[in-house]
Amino acid sequence: MKKNLKYNLTWLGLAIFVYVVLLVLYNTGVITMFTDRIIVNIGINIILAVGLNLIIGFSGQFSLGHAGFMAIGAYSGAIMSINNPTYGGFFSGLLVGMVISGVVALVVGVPTLRLKGDYLAIATLGISEIIRILIVNMRDITNGPTGIFGILQFTTWETVYAFAVLTLLIVSNFVHSGPGRATLAVREDEIAAESMGVNTTKYKVVAFVLGAITASIAGTLFAGYQQSVFPKDYGFMKSIDILIIVVFGGMGSTTGAVVSAIVLGVLNMFLQDFGYVRMIVYALALIIIMIFKPSGLLGTWEFSVKKIWQKFTKGDDADASINS
Repeated sequence: MKKNLKYNLTWLGLAIFVYVVLLVLYNTGVITMFTDRIIVNIGINIILAVGLNLIIGFSGQFSLGHAGFMAIGAYSGAIMSINNPTYGGFFSGLLVGMVISGVVALVVGVPTLRLKGDYLAIATLGISEIIRILIVNMRDITNGPTGIFGILQFTTWETVYAFAVLTLLIVSNFVHSGPGRATLAVREDEIAAESMGVNTTKYKVVAFVLGAITASIAGTLFAGYQQSVFPKDYGFMKSIDILIIVVFGGMGSTTGAVVSAIVLGVLNMFLQDFGYVRMIVYALALIIIMIFKPSGLLGTWEFSVKKIWQKFTKGDDADASINS
C-alpha cells in the first residue's frame, strides 16, 4: 500500500511539473489561442484513448461505441449548463453523464460482451447509433438535429489537464490491481481464465463501464469548450478517430495512447493549412506505422515509475553493501 502511494505521488509530482511548464508557456504568451485549442483537444483525446484502450487493449474487447457514450456526456453537460449556467450546473451535468453512461454500459454490456470479435464490434456500433438517434428524436430535451448553442465556456486547459491526469491515475491503478490482473488474464486467454475461476463477463463489464465513464467525461469537457453540441459530431467516424489513436499508439499501452494522442494532435496542427492534403498525409502516416510497426508506436511498452524506483533502490543497496 505504501509503495503504491509512493508511485502515485511520483506520478502526481511529474504531472505538477508538466502543469507548471504549461502555465509558464501560457503566461509568457508562447501558447496562443490556436495552440490552446490544440492542447485542449489533445487532452480530451487522451481521456478518450485511455478509456478505449482499457476496453480494447487491456480487456481484449473490440468496441466501436465510444462516440455514443461521449454524446451522453456532451448532452448531459450541455443541458445542465443551459438550465444552470454556473460551474455547479456544468459539473453536475458531468456527474449526470457519468452515471447515465455507466448505467447504459452496464445494462448493454452484460448481454453484448458475451459476443466476440466482429460481432461485438457490430453490437457496440449499434448501441452508439441508438444513442445518437435517440438524441436526434428527443427534440424537447436535446433540441434534435439542430443541437444546443450558447453554452458558456466552462472548460479550460487546466480542467482538461486535471481530468486527463485523474483518468491516467485511475486506469493505471486499475490495471495493476487484482481486478486489473484478472482483466489482463481474460485478454490473454479467456477460456484458460474461466477455467481458473475468473468471472470473465464480470471483468469485461467492469472495463467496459470504466471506459464508458471516461468517454462521458471527455464528452462533457468537449461540449464545455466548443460551447455547442450537435448529434453529427458523435457518429461512427468519431469512434473510428478514437480507435485510430489507440491502434497508432499500441493496444495495451496507456503510455502509447498518450504519446499517440500528442503526436497525432501536433501532426494535425502542422497540417491545418494544407486542406485535403492534410488528410492524405495523415492517412499515409497511419499506413506507414501499420506497415513497419503493426503493434503501434510503443506496442505494449509502458513508462513505469515503479521500475525507476526499483532501479534507484537497487543502486542504493549495492552502494551500501560495498561500503559495508
